[in-house]
Amino acid sequence: MYRNMEECILDLEKHGHLIRIHEEVDPYLEMAAIHLRVYEAGGPALLFERVKGSKFRAVSNLFGTVERSKFIFRKTWNNTQNIIALRNNPLSALKNPLKSVGTGWAALKALPMKQLGSRPVAAQEISISDLPLIHHWPMDGGAFITLPQVYTEDPDKPGIMNSNLGMYRIQLSGNSYEQDREIGVHYQIHRGIGIHQHKANKKGVPLKVSCFVGGPPAHTLSAVMPLPEGLSELTVAGMLSGRRFRYSYLDGFCVSNEADFVITGEIHPGETKPEGPFGDHLGYYSLAHQFPVMRVHKVYARPNAIWPFTVVGRPPQEDTAFGELIHELTGDAVRQEIPGVKEVHAVDAAGVHPLLFAIGSERYTPYQQVKRPAELLTIANRILGTGQLSLAKYLFITAEESIPLDTHREDDFLTYILERMDLHRDIHFQTQTTIDTLDYSGTGLNSGSKVVFAAYGDKKRELCRDVPEVLQGIRGFENPRLIMPGIVALQGPQFENYQQAQQEMEAFSLAVQEKGSLDSCPMIIVCDDSSFLSETLRNFLWVTFTRSNPSHDMHGVNSYYKDKHWGCDNVIIDARSKPHQAPPLIPDHSVERKIDRLFAQGGSLSGIKL
Repeated sequence: MYRNMEECILDLEKHGHLIRIHEEVDPYLEMAAIHLRVYEAGGPALLFERVKGSKFRAVSNLFGTVERSKFIFRKTWNNTQNIIALRNNPLSALKNPLKSVGTGWAALKALPMKQLGSRPVAAQEISISDLPLIHHWPMDGGAFITLPQVYTEDPDKPGIMNSNLGMYRIQLSGNSYEQDREIGVHYQIHRGIGIHQHKANKKGVPLKVSCFVGGPPAHTLSAVMPLPEGLSELTVAGMLSGRRFRYSYLDGFCVSNEADFVITGEIHPGETKPEGPFGDHLGYYSLAHQFPVMRVHKVYARPNAIWPFTVVGRPPQEDTAFGELIHELTGDAVRQEIPGVKEVHAVDAAGVHPLLFAIGSERYTPYQQVKRPAELLTIANRILGTGQLSLAKYLFITAEESIPLDTHREDDFLTYILERMDLHRDIHFQTQTTIDTLDYSGTGLNSGSKVVFAAYGDKKRELCRDVPEVLQGIRGFENPRLIMPGIVALQGPQFENYQQAQQEMEAFSLAVQEKGSLDSCPMIIVCDDSSFLSETLRNFLWVTFTRSNPSHDMHGVNSYYKDKHWGCDNVIIDARSKPHQAPPLIPDHSVERKIDRLFAQGGSLSGIKL
């Protein structure tokens, strides 16, 4: 149970989970490049002792593996898991009352505690420019906080128990921000801070914001957790850290007394500035858009403060381990919220939000001999209307019968669905709707479409395990490659515009129809590089589902509409790069060469096996 970040770092170092970097390192691209290389190698947490341009140390890769995260929370993990389970399923307390007594004591200790005396974080007032201003990717618009705990209170019901603690990205420098006086606050739709800002705007008053950085690692994890309604992030922070969340109010702003840094300020109604670009978790840059600007009030730092950060990019990254940890801690929450759901898996390789795999139930018509999706469609609508799951574009859903299924065995799960799906009946679109703010495959910011692939019943087809002859030698569509059973990639011409793409897909569909039936290959992917896309399952999932918008980029062989329902013989997904999409993240090779010095003999990281 750590009281602060320093105690955690010393504990990790003592047990071989952390390495100190003694060399001076540049926060412009170098620190991020070092982090990425060590993460890729499955390496330890990193303490940067000399950050160029700042007197403060920095730490990264704290949560780089699930094992290390479990080690950090080893004394509090089980109790926290039990409390969340109890919140999801109160009847469990009646089944095991003795266990619930211990859980209750842990919950009582977790209530936030207001302090009037000691405030370690307020030991010194500093400026934004004193912080480690870490610039992660070459095209980033400036320096960003990547592990913030952004605190706001409900303007209608002020107080810590009606607060929201969320992880929203914060831009510290660049663009048109006044250095040390303004910072950017980027949050996606459906977030708690947005509700608070909406209420403040209606009242015509500024929203007070406190950004905590560091402190006990439990505080960082709690800020990113999707929690059941009525369960406070600060309560979970207390449970995971094993001690109550300690806070005070300074100049009317809530301050986490155990944080390493706190930035306080206000967001005024209608005030926005361009925020971004920023290399994000989909593996592309999110571009510059208008987002709220926060007028900085004060910046505080505790003695010997340490700046925690992470680097996001094409998955897997450190936030992948975050996701696994959160799923293990709160995995039952979705099942409790959506009756009939057994499992929902946001596919990390596809950037989490674009693609969901789900297992539901099919109990509506047990008396009918012909099996088809029914309850699954009801469940699919519930999934796509629930919290962050509502940002998904593609949902593949089925129900178990005699074969147990696991959505994390992604190739097996897709194979099961493709073997059973009726492409004339089981594809369901939602158009002109919301998608992830960071996803540029749609028609505008937050705007795109969704599609549900539902499958249930007996096996309908044998899937091809080689490229079918029908897909060989089609003019303009080259290098056919098998990705997995039933899915083939072809390299198409460069994408120009949607009008031309429609003509190209119609010509391709006609060519396939003329060559013969293709029932064994229900899904065809048109892409820029079929060799890359078919090289690994990860490449397929990333390219296909981050570069396509279902309503615009899904086509079909022998497609048709009947009673406003769309069907086809074979699904075609156009996963080519489009001119309106954001560029992918590409490292700066000169920086990669610069950091070699740390991994060479005598360097702080020479022991890392790359």
